[in-house]
Amino acid sequence: NNDLSAGIPSILEGLHEQTLLPPLHAGWAIRRKTNHFAAYDEIAKKFGKLIDIDAWMVNPYFAKCGSVNFHERTGEECIAQSVDAVLTKIRKKYKEYGIKEAPFVIVKADAGTYGMGIMTVRDASEVRDLNRKQRNKMAVVKEGLEVSDVIVQEGVHSFEHINESVAEPVVYMIDRYVIGGFYRVHAERGVDENLNSPGAHFVPLAFAQQHSLPDLGAKPGTAAPNRFYMYGVVARLALLAASLEIERTDPNPEEY
Repeated sequence: NNDLSAGIPSILEGLHEQTLLPPLHAGWAIRRKTNHFAAYDEIAKKFGKLIDIDAWMVNPYFAKCGSVNFHERTGEECIAQSVDAVLTKIRKKYKEYGIKEAPFVIVKADAGTYGMGIMTVRDASEVRDLNRKQRNKMAVVKEGLEVSDVIVQEGVHSFEHINESVAEPVVYMIDRYVIGGFYRVHAERGVDENLNSPGAHFVPLAFAQQHSLPDLGAKPGTAAPNRFYMYGVVARLALLAASLEIERTDPNPEEY
């Protein structure tokens, strides 16, 4: 299970007659979160129009900043301005829907996973006032790679709890089918913090009933099967976005 954060292994380079699934450009040596969310933004808007909902309900705002160096404090102003812009858009939506929670954004490395290079920000001034320890934490991600691009993404409050610990759902798919998933649970993190960090544990996401179809007799968002169904809808939208993303970032696209 190699996400290729450290680069493409030489043994896999120059393969012209062998198909790799997923392809090499789906690994984090090449992949970028903002490419995925740009594709997801398109999918979510079409989906929202199709079923007549505000696409924001399934699609958090985001912005990108490049040429960032946390050690040298370059790109800091771009991040601060993006934080301010995204927070302003969130506040407008919160006011529209009567949401009382305080808005926040997540600033994280545009490449790579493993829960590294991530911070919660509630005001643009926090970006300008990072201390050395915070800058060091943001400057490097998995495999010791330096961060040069970041995504500023709307934070979504985690409303689920397991044994009083904050929990977030992760949905598993095989091919195009939702097959289940798990909860990532962290007893020492809040509802506006990254749960993918040391101390997290995992709990099977057990569907109370058949999850492929919603309970038509239940009020939306109240019954467990409905909630899990909605998680599955978002997962399928994300899968569509990933297929677009991989197609558009293919270094050797096929001509049709």
